[in-house]
Amino acid sequence: MGVILLAVLTTINQVFEAGVAITAFSLFLRSLTFNLKDRVTFAFLVLLLCVVAIFTGEAMGGAVGRTTLLEIWLRFQWVGLIFFPPAFFHFADALLATTGRPSRGRRRLLLRLAYLTSAIFFFMLLFFKMVGPVNYVGEPVPYMERTWITLVFTLYYFLMLILAFSLIWRAYDRTVLSASRRRMGYLLVGSSFLGIGSYPYLLFGTGFALRFPHLFLVVAAMGNILVFTALVAMAYAVAFFGVPWPDRVIKIRLIKWLMRGPITVFVVLLLMTLVWRAGEAFNLPYSVAIPVVAVVSVLLMQHLITLGAPVIERWLFYRDESDLQTVSAFQDRLITDGDLRQFLEAVLASVCDQFQVSTAFIAALNQNRVEMYVPVGKKDLLPKDELPPDLLNAGAVQNGYTGVFSWENFWLLPLFADENDSEELLGLLGVFREMETELDPDHHYSLERLGARAAMVLANRKLQRQVIQEVESLSPKVDLIQRLRAASRYDQVDVLSDLEDLGIAEDMSKYVKDAFSHYWGGPKLTENPLMRLEVVQQAISDYDGNATNAMRAILQEALERIRPEGERRFTAEWILYNILEMKFLQGRKVRDVALRLAMSEADLYRKQRVAIEAVADAIIDMEQLAREGVTTQEEMVNYEI
Repeated sequence: MGVILLAVLTTINQVFEAGVAITAFSLFLRSLTFNLKDRVTFAFLVLLLCVVAIFTGEAMGGAVGRTTLLEIWLRFQWVGLIFFPPAFFHFADALLATTGRPSRGRRRLLLRLAYLTSAIFFFMLLFFKMVGPVNYVGEPVPYMERTWITLVFTLYYFLMLILAFSLIWRAYDRTVLSASRRRMGYLLVGSSFLGIGSYPYLLFGTGFALRFPHLFLVVAAMGNILVFTALVAMAYAVAFFGVPWPDRVIKIRLIKWLMRGPITVFVVLLLMTLVWRAGEAFNLPYSVAIPVVAVVSVLLMQHLITLGAPVIERWLFYRDESDLQTVSAFQDRLITDGDLRQFLEAVLASVCDQFQVSTAFIAALNQNRVEMYVPVGKKDLLPKDELPPDLLNAGAVQNGYTGVFSWENFWLLPLFADENDSEELLGLLGVFREMETELDPDHHYSLERLGARAAMVLANRKLQRQVIQEVESLSPKVDLIQRLRAASRYDQVDVLSDLEDLGIAEDMSKYVKDAFSHYWGGPKLTENPLMRLEVVQQAISDYDGNATNAMRAILQEALERIRPEGERRFTAEWILYNILEMKFLQGRKVRDVALRLAMSEADLYRKQRVAIEAVADAIIDMEQLAREGVTTQEEMVNYEI
């Protein structure tokens, strides 16, 4: 019985060790998607790599048994242990710096000395001086014997932990906001558990482990559980650094990541290990059962997460947030351009069935022009892309029926926003007529009923576009508010930054694209955040106080900066300039620009993105020069020289 219990405890301990390694690696991958320029995030990544090495080596060392791979995995564990102290101190220093206490040189020097010291220990490990040979006493787990250098490293390890813990305590003490203080407390407690729980105490506790192996394994498993909890708590707190997202978004993303990543892998690993051990204990064939258990458990976990995640979100975050519920429902019911076309194609199919013809179309009103929107049937029978503008003034009462009138070979029905309102025209529904005949009442009734459906969806889509435009106009201010709120969590430096300077560089490409899209007039140009740039403000005086003309001039100048030298050509080196100049300044359609430049529309959009980024970089350079007092072109040339 004791042997079976020992085997079970050993298996559970190995699973927990592997679970910690998997969790650390999963959190490492997740952190890579965030702002790596943030010091806290970057330092946490280094710390996670050390934890991955420590617990991967420990878990694999206990699993391979007495093989040649055992020493390799145990030495791999020591690589993580050696660099854990400077990584821990690095993380603590970054935390303290975010509270307004950057290093004045002493902490930076100590950090460099710590990394140098760990590098020396690493070379000693490579030359078999750091630790002794593997000592496998049989129970409960293998370990490497200690040397006098191991004792020196132990003192260094805990000294650096104490120094790092003191820095985190200072950061916690300097945090005032209740939510930020609570998260800093997670880092304080979690880092202490992580630092203490990562050291291999078996170096000094072999006698206790041999006398009480069951108790030792229970304590080790509890320690691994605490380390796992500490990692999750620290990852939760670190997730708020360097990102402007609301708290609820960060929490939802972290919960989904943990459920689909570490928790799923942990459950699968546990079940596979139990099946494996059960097969060994009862001499049963398990080679087929293991992959079956793995596949079934992964599918079940993903199914449970899919069912449970929305419930968890509503219960944790959306209970008292009616606005979020409304927005979430709006997203699910939003009519996209694809949805609109599919619906209108279905309406036209019904119209063709009623009239027993194969050609029909819906034309939409766009700035006093009637453009073809959804055509079906034979192209040679359909009118051109743009219909004559006199159709808008055509009489609504012709051929004896209200609303429907004839034009060339088509019956046309005006589509209004409201059946009782004939002022707002949305478009025209046209159906082919094969001969000069009057429209019978049944066909007239069917056409008006189906036209009412088309008008309804066009009106709703127009209303949704207005809502989306309002949201887009709010986006810059909302982003600024989120950045200020994010900065006030911990960072006492960015919170004092000028509102105009906070976050413009990150969204420069988006602002440049918006300005180009309304280059000849529109809110995306006149209300663009780029208007706040110093280079634009300086140019306003040159254009008699007209900010819009000044903005156009800055865009034109930035575009000229990416223009190649010499006469204009339609070659590869001119492709970026030609795309922006032809599409936005000349106002040509995407199809015409793509045809002129001999490329597909998809390739044009990709190249356009690159061109806009190049113009954004040029505007950033111009802004920097403007803030340094370099204004004229001659001064710019001399400055660059």
